[in-house]
Amino acid sequence: MALKEWYVEYQIHNNRPGLLGDISSLLGMLAINIVTINGVDNMRRGMLIRSSSDDQVARFRAILETIEDISVIKVREPRLRDRLAIRHGRYIERDADDKKTFRFIRTELGLLVDFMAEQFKREGHFLVGIRGMPRVGKTESIVAASVCANKRWSFISSTLLRQTVRSQLADDEMSEDHIFIIDGIVTTMRSTEKHRTLVSDIMRLPAVKVVEHPDIFVRETEYELDDFDCIIELRNDEGEQISYEVVESGFSSFDIS
Repeated sequence: MALKEWYVEYQIHNNRPGLLGDISSLLGMLAINIVTINGVDNMRRGMLIRSSSDDQVARFRAILETIEDISVIKVREPRLRDRLAIRHGRYIERDADDKKTFRFIRTELGLLVDFMAEQFKREGHFLVGIRGMPRVGKTESIVAASVCANKRWSFISSTLLRQTVRSQLADDEMSEDHIFIIDGIVTTMRSTEKHRTLVSDIMRLPAVKVVEHPDIFVRETEYELDDFDCIIELRNDEGEQISYEVVESGFSSFDIS
């Protein structure tokens, strides 16, 4: 049987000396390999394991559940959030009501870039929205994630260096391997008809599109938030409110984002 990976997470009630060693020895006796191990939350530990036998993994779980010092939280095939939790030592926060909305703060840009890079590797149409106040790192994170995903990117509209409003693309840019970056404020409130036509064409491409300020984008176009496959919120700190009250038809702080 081919090797298969599993994600295991447990809560530690008594972090006694030798606890991890005992669990590691148990894995060794069951011929299960440890791929990665890390703390993923307060008094929680996660591990990525690899085994050729599902029965051995089930046996491992059954034995873990007899250890009074811990409680088994998860034993499952690893998901993207599990792999990133192992890598970065914490789980990505997800909105309790809207499971496709993920929240980050500026100190977690490394985690954000890794998360977006995995999303950008998808094939076909995938629409990402990213909310955040000016100068919080939205556009820079998108570009870094594109590099990590080994994909080219094209700014369709942006204010990263100066206001960019494209009305046409080169032939090699109309590619499914591109990441198309759209500033929702610039596109809907400060653009030309040719630009909006280009955006409509790009939205129909079977490729990854990233829209900054998706709330303004859906307010001014026929698109809805339900059309987005993933929404990311990036804040300077956990208490920051993302507000668009300053957005008008003229100049605002969002012109330098």
